[in-house]
Amino acid sequence: MFLSGRQTEILEIAKAEGRVLVEELAARFSVTPQTIRKDLNDLCDGRVLSRVHGGAIFPGGTENVKYEARRSIAAPEKQAIGRAAAGLIPNNSSLFINIGTTTEAVGEALLGHHELMVITNNINVANKLRIFPSIEVVIAGGVVRGSDGGIVGEAAVDFIRQFKVDYAVIGASAIDTDGALLDFDFREVKVAQAIIANARHVILVADGTKFERTAPVRIGHLSQVHTFVTDECNIESVRAIAAEHGVRLVETSRRPI
Repeated sequence: MFLSGRQTEILEIAKAEGRVLVEELAARFSVTPQTIRKDLNDLCDGRVLSRVHGGAIFPGGTENVKYEARRSIAAPEKQAIGRAAAGLIPNNSSLFINIGTTTEAVGEALLGHHELMVITNNINVANKLRIFPSIEVVIAGGVVRGSDGGIVGEAAVDFIRQFKVDYAVIGASAIDTDGALLDFDFREVKVAQAIIANARHVILVADGTKFERTAPVRIGHLSQVHTFVTDECNIESVRAIAAEHGVRLVETSRRPI
């Protein structure tokens, strides 16, 4: 498709930051929001971007968005999800927290908890929790992924298998309409699968943009989790799968946080 100079720049911003917003682009280019909406519609019609509320995202079929950019995507929604998920975890419990910006939000929301044992393969989570004496942090060994501080590989899988915890907090890069939970790195997926297998209660945390993306590696299925915390689930097939398998669906946009 032919792109104007402004559309080309919008696409580059989306690639770098993961998401673009109508109002921010209108201010940046000194044009009306209607003009930006037309640009985004053209880019989405050409399947180079995907529309979301208030803007568009770079879909990234086989390539993940950079980690720092992912932190800014749906940041308020992730914070609300983090608070809701943390509210499900009682004091005096053990839990896994795996890699991801949404799981990091859960970790931040746990700072007021007491007598927790947190086992994680996420260096960012470990670094935030380690200074709190009421939280014991255990970090997995393995290969540290430079892009996001995630610890992956067979050593991390073997480490996780030593534990049986009360809760697991997991994320996903994408959720398919058939309930498949998807990610980009097969090494990370192996760790996530071990986490699911060794927790009594699995909490999936993912914002609504994950329904608009795809990824090539299968973590598992929605039916394997006990609670799914999201901002809003507008995919009827996913809602039906949750209902059929007794998965508790918590939508932060429909409850006070």
